[in-house]
Amino acid sequence: MRKLPQVLIVEDEPAIAELIAVNLRHNGFQPVWSEDGASAQRELDAVLPDVILLDWMLPGTSGLALARKWRADARTKAVPILMLTARGDEPDKVAGLDAGADDYITKPFSTQELLARIRAVLRRRAPEQLAETVQLGELLLDAATHRVSFQGQPLKVGPTEFKLLHYLMRHAERVHSRTQLLDKVWGDHVFIEERTVDVHVKRLRESLGVAGVMVETVRGAGYRATSQVAVPAAAAPN
Repeated sequence: MRKLPQVLIVEDEPAIAELIAVNLRHNGFQPVWSEDGASAQRELDAVLPDVILLDWMLPGTSGLALARKWRADARTKAVPILMLTARGDEPDKVAGLDAGADDYITKPFSTQELLARIRAVLRRRAPEQLAETVQLGELLLDAATHRVSFQGQPLKVGPTEFKLLHYLMRHAERVHSRTQLLDKVWGDHVFIEERTVDVHVKRLRESLGVAGVMVETVRGAGYRATSQVAVPAAAAPN
């Protein structure tokens, strides 16, 4: 029997949490509810969910702080986080993405929008279907094993950044607009803003370290992966 995707709902308002849980159950998900960061951590320590729905405003530790904490932990680093927030201003949304959220949804939201966003982050988390190795200069990406290395040194790249890098490397030297990247990397991008691409490109460059310069910004056009840049040697591991 196929396992239902588990969704950890971290929300301190029982009425909202119950409404979300009921809708998730009716649409083939297994919801688990935590009302604060401490109980959420206990759930994560027991079983890793497929997705975390994380409210921004929580008693005690904020959702923003929890997102940063879980992104810094090797065990929870790859679990997609969807931030639930009443704060709709762009700086707040960007702050959520910078903290490690894969996406955000502003309250009040429709059931269909929530489900679409959950399915979108699950699709992005799914392993790349093309079992291939792509090389650009000394940057190597192995889609089959989900590994990235530069000058022989392994790099830690998040799931969304991995898909973004894979696409850019497969189409190296070509410039891709934000809209094109949303379409090709995110797929169902009807709810995702173009600014999301900038945040993930920034995160990708940080993951690549010295090789981050190989992901170029082409002003007024978009982004491209290129080997036509001088890249310093990677630091030797300690």
